[in-house]
Amino acid sequence: MITGELKSQVDRLWDAFWSGGISNPLEVIEQITYLLFIKRLDELHTAKEAKANRLKKTIENPIFNSKQRDLRWSQFKNEAAPQMYKIVSEKVFPFIKELKSDREDSTYQHHMKDARFTIPNAGLLAKVVDMIDKIPMEDRDTKGDLYEYMLSKIASAGQNGQFRTPRHIIRLMVELVKPTPTDIVCDPACGTAGFLVATGEYLRENHKEIFTNDKLRHHFHEKLFNGFDFDSTMLRIGSMNMLLHGVENPNIRYKDSLAEEHAGDEEQYTLVLANPPFAGALDYENTAKDLQRVVKTKKTELLFLALFLRLLKPGGRAAVIVPDGVLFGSSNAHKTLREVLVEEQKLEAVISLPGGVFKPYAGVSTAILVFTKTNSGGTNYVWFYDVDADGWSLDDKRTELLPIDKLGPVPTIPLRTDEHLKNNLPDVLARWNKCNYAEQSNARTAQSFCVPKADIAVQAYDLSINRYKEVVHEKVEVLPPKQILTNLARFEREIQQGMKELEKMLQ
Repeated sequence: MITGELKSQVDRLWDAFWSGGISNPLEVIEQITYLLFIKRLDELHTAKEAKANRLKKTIENPIFNSKQRDLRWSQFKNEAAPQMYKIVSEKVFPFIKELKSDREDSTYQHHMKDARFTIPNAGLLAKVVDMIDKIPMEDRDTKGDLYEYMLSKIASAGQNGQFRTPRHIIRLMVELVKPTPTDIVCDPACGTAGFLVATGEYLRENHKEIFTNDKLRHHFHEKLFNGFDFDSTMLRIGSMNMLLHGVENPNIRYKDSLAEEHAGDEEQYTLVLANPPFAGALDYENTAKDLQRVVKTKKTELLFLALFLRLLKPGGRAAVIVPDGVLFGSSNAHKTLREVLVEEQKLEAVISLPGGVFKPYAGVSTAILVFTKTNSGGTNYVWFYDVDADGWSLDDKRTELLPIDKLGPVPTIPLRTDEHLKNNLPDVLARWNKCNYAEQSNARTAQSFCVPKADIAVQAYDLSINRYKEVVHEKVEVLPPKQILTNLARFEREIQQGMKELEKMLQ
């Protein structure tokens, strides 16, 4: 959790870009990402120098040679603004674009190869470098939280908001699938890498043995995290997000996940977490043929579901967001895919989210699907939960409805019964953890309940909760006809008596 003062520093940094002529939030975060990377290179080189001095040896694999001293952050930050601007624009940026990928932090260096320096003048660069230098970023938690706060500003950009899934929804999904230290996690539409970051934070909190076991630690830094995107800006931002959250070399790379080029990743992952692009359709010619064999469609939301099944190893789990249309769509492709999930795999949960979760930039209703790839069935029943409130208002403002320590799926302070009406997410987890027992006896009038596979099959594999939810009707007392007539006669007498008294008063 970052303090108000740190937020103010970031806000001032952001304002400096805006007043300096860069108003696109995506461009702002991209330029900040480059500068953070340049600063990190200097920190890595300093660490190498310290190690060499300690061992009384020459520096092993130095980042800067003796003639590149002026390219280091610690050096150019002290230069006058015009000279700093000349060094950064003419020397530092060409330098980071030409870094060899076999050096340390190759993932990040790879994504910097097409970096563009767009800060327009020396005054703005000097101000931004000074601000970044003053923000304390030694602590991993602080670095990660600060970058997350910067990324939250992308959501205010409207068209760029789709790159950002609300962090409390991501945390809920991670908690539902409970990643383990040996998992191999993939998000094939990773954007800013929010799902991968949240997975890493979950593992740090719940599996501290990772960092005392060499094998697990190597797996954590080199193999556990995998993300694809076809937007180079997102790849840079996502990579930096992982770096600042303490992951040394995640596999985040350029890939059009629905195209033929995804071949080779089949059954490579044990866990998929994703919120893929919803709206859209592709030409059959541009779509991977193996996905078309699963479901003949042009719709991206259905193709991504087919892709998740391809990517997962048998026994692998998934928690993914889908638009409501996937749950009840009547086309053959919709029905086929739902039948595959229910009959050939193990569909475990459908968690319906309120329509305002993705506001202000999207009002579409969505749901979380949780399933396990078995290729042999296994669905006995499906658990449904109808989320009414996620802790924030469901309008465009998305105002917090509770104190910060009572928000999210794992609040630091337990919620009272009345506060559940404002934040259902802790209850989702509590009920999910006992859905093999108590939840099966819930009536379908409850907020969550289980539906047997046979009932779903009868409904053409419709997965919308309203198909199965029963409404509680208020009991109305009905009097016998004779009593109703007696009451009407009494009411008539009382009205006549009232009229007589009113006439007397008027005389």
